[in-house]
Formats: sequence, C-alpha cells, structure tokens
Amino acid sequence: MGKKKIIGTILLILIGISSNILLVVVFQGFSHFNRIFYIVSIIVLCLIIDVIVWIMIKKSEKLVAIPLEIFRDRKLIARLAYNDFKQRFAGSFFGLFWAFVQPVVTIVVFWFVFEHGLNAGRQQMADGITVPFVLFLVSGLVPWFFFSDALSNGTNSLIAYNYLVKKVVFHISILPIVKVAASLFVHLFFLTFAIILFMAYGFYPDLHTLQVVYYSFALFVLVLGVSYLTCSVVVFFRDLTEIINIVLQVGMWATPIMWNIHALNPSPLTGFLIRLNPIYYIVSGYRDAFINKIWFWERPEVTIYFWMVTIVIGTVGFLTFRRLKIHFADVL
Repeated sequence: MGKKKIIGTILLILIGISSNILLVVVFQGFSHFNRIFYIVSIIVLCLIIDVIVWIMIKKSEKLVAIPLEIFRDRKLIARLAYNDFKQRFAGSFFGLFWAFVQPVVTIVVFWFVFEHGLNAGRQQMADGITVPFVLFLVSGLVPWFFFSDALSNGTNSLIAYNYLVKKVVFHISILPIVKVAASLFVHLFFLTFAIILFMAYGFYPDLHTLQVVYYSFALFVLVLGVSYLTCSVVVFFRDLTEIINIVLQVGMWATPIMWNIHALNPSPLTGFLIRLNPIYYIVSGYRDAFINKIWFWERPEVTIYFWMVTIVIGTVGFLTFRRLKIHFADVL
C-alpha cells in the first residue's frame, strides 16, 4: 500500500470517528423523543456512517477518478455548459429571454395567489415573518428553481448527449456537471433579481448576504451528487424521469418554501422529519442570508447533517456511475 493510500485511509478513519461523535452531539437536541428510539437511532446512524467510510476506503481510487476528470476538463466543462445554456432557446425568436421570464412569472403568480387570493401573506406575517411576503417567497423559490432545473437536466444529461456517450475518447463523466453548471446561469440571474427586489423594499445587502455563495455551492454539490446517481439509472429505467418530476412537484410543497414552518407549530417528530430534507437547510440558509442575518456556523447541527447527507449521496452517485458506465453506450 502506497504512502498516499495509507494517509487517505487514516484520514477517512478519523473522519468516521469524528462523524460519529458529531452525530451524537447533533442529536442531543432531539433527545426529548422516546429514549429507546433516540438510542437506537444514534446506533443505526453511526453504523451507517462507519459502513460508508469503509466503502470509501475500499473504493477510494474509484471515488477520486470522477473529481479528477472534472478538474482536468474544467475548461471544457465551462465551454460546454455555456453552449448548452445558449442552445436551449436557440430556435426561438426571443432566445435567452425565455430562460428568465418563466420563473419570474411563476413568482408573480404565486405571490398574487398567496398574498391577495388566499390572504396567506398577511396571516404568515402575523405568525412571525418580519419582511413582506414576496421577499419571504422569493428567498425560498430562488434555490428551489435551481435545484429543480439542475436535477431535471442533470438526470437526462446522458440521454441528451448520447452521441458523445458513444465516443470512445470522450470523458462522459463530465456530462452531468455540464448540465448542472448550465443551470447556474439562470440561478445567478435570479440571485441578482432577488437582491434588487430586497433593495427595492429597503433591505440592502450586507456581509450576511455573502452567504448565498456558500449556500449556492452547497446546493450545487448536492444536486450534482444526485444527478450522477439519477443519470446512471435513467439510462436503463426511463420512467425515472417522470418519477423525479412528481417528486419535485411534491417536494416544492413539502419543503417550507411558500409557508412558514414556525407558524404551523408542528409536533417534535413532524418538525424533525421536515428538517431531514437537505433542501430545507438550503432554503433556510438563503433566508438566513437575506432576512434573518444568521451565519451558517451558528446552526452547526443542521450544517453537519447536510454535509453528511451530501457526502453519502455523492459517494453513492459516483460509485453507481462508475459501475454502470461501461453499459451506457450499448443501451443508448
């Protein structure tokens, strides 16, 4: 075993030990549940972490292969992502205009329905929202639009670029990140749109607002890991695309984007289950950056949980992609 392999193994073991310790600390906040349930949950989750670390040690060479290819082809990825973004609307008269107008119209419709039609905006402001409802809504929809668009495009990346998959000399492992990166252009526009909207209401950016860079990066890593998994499976099971569309529809309403979780006053178990959704961390983070002015390290338990889940998803996604890679060209 080489020196780098030994060092990597030691680091992963230390990560596994520290993750188990951090997990116990994180779940201290949920110790008011049934004590047996709490202890069993800790043991099961610690075992899961240990198994994942063991897999990462055994598959370390395969795990780093895709990140190395991404780093090596980073300039090609940037060019392909930009071209992919332009070609989505290449045949239309207004071109890239349609990439931005649809989400804006969606925001306006949701705002009108909730604020004026259902009078939910005023009710939720009375229940703890300290800014106009449209700002609360936009700060939650901006990351969700990126997640939804990036996941849909990333899932179908191999199908969309099937002519490249069949080329022997092309690194097809960069295709999912090309699609996810292409969605960043619209996301950057909406971040700018959100900042301008907040300024129009008198809420000017400060140091806390810079956190959107961190949360955008965190969301990018999460959706990239999911995309590597889904794009590998959808080649063999095309129905996955429809399943993902349904999950995204349900997920938008299950995640506290257009409603305030604190206003519902959920039971401890219900609140715990809602917070298990990693997108909850991202949506709350955007609102912490724009509205609540809270740093991400002030919520260590959810930050640790999010990155643990993201690492697990990324590990499963990369390994699945590597495992099925040799069959893609035959099926497509």
